[in-house]
Amino acid sequence: MLSIALSELIQIFRNRLVLITSFIIPVAPCAFFIYRHEAFADLAGLGYIAAVVVCTVAAFGLYTTTVTTLASRRQNLFLKRLRSTPAGDAAILTGLMLPVTVLALVQVTVILVVLAAVTGRPADVLLLAAAVLATVVMMLGLGLATAGLTNSPEHAQVTTLPVSVGTIAVASWVGLAGTEDLTLLKRLLPGGSATELVVDAWEGGVAVTDSLLLLAPTLAWVLVSVALAARLFRWEPRR
Repeated sequence: MLSIALSELIQIFRNRLVLITSFIIPVAPCAFFIYRHEAFADLAGLGYIAAVVVCTVAAFGLYTTTVTTLASRRQNLFLKRLRSTPAGDAAILTGLMLPVTVLALVQVTVILVVLAAVTGRPADVLLLAAAVLATVVMMLGLGLATAGLTNSPEHAQVTTLPVSVGTIAVASWVGLAGTEDLTLLKRLLPGGSATELVVDAWEGGVAVTDSLLLLAPTLAWVLVSVALAARLFRWEPRR
């Protein structure tokens, strides 16, 4: 698994398109939000900025890159060759997704540390970490499921749009409007409960037990995504 992960990390740094997708696209809007943090804080609070940062990196960095990577490795038959090695299916997928996952976690951590340095530390760091991890796992699951519907890296630019753009839209909706109205709908949409959890963790004022309940919809999406991935994922090129 580690040898696969190391090989994949080298490929990431050699591929300019993946570097742009993984680093520049997610980081640029996050830097803008931090730069204009006072305006956005007046509009929706600092928790909104933190939530948008987490969802942007998870959607445009982690999720999109996961789908593109798996589609590319399938197209060039690398996945098929890996299955002829002693590594099991779980080890192969973990090795392929580990580098981009670590990079996404590093990005989120660095950006949130910068935000905290500029605006003040979050109210509950542990709850914030739980929210970030839950969001990352959810987007990995959705990435596996979407990869099953993606024929090529070029096709990934289309297949990833609904989830990536939709997650950011939901995060903005929940972050700006809150969950006082249409509570169930907002929490059940991908990224909705995760956004509310990040806001609660950053701004405080909510009981920890109430906030932890918000993990349930996100983890439910993980289960749904894994079930879809098991049904849709292919190891050989799709016809």
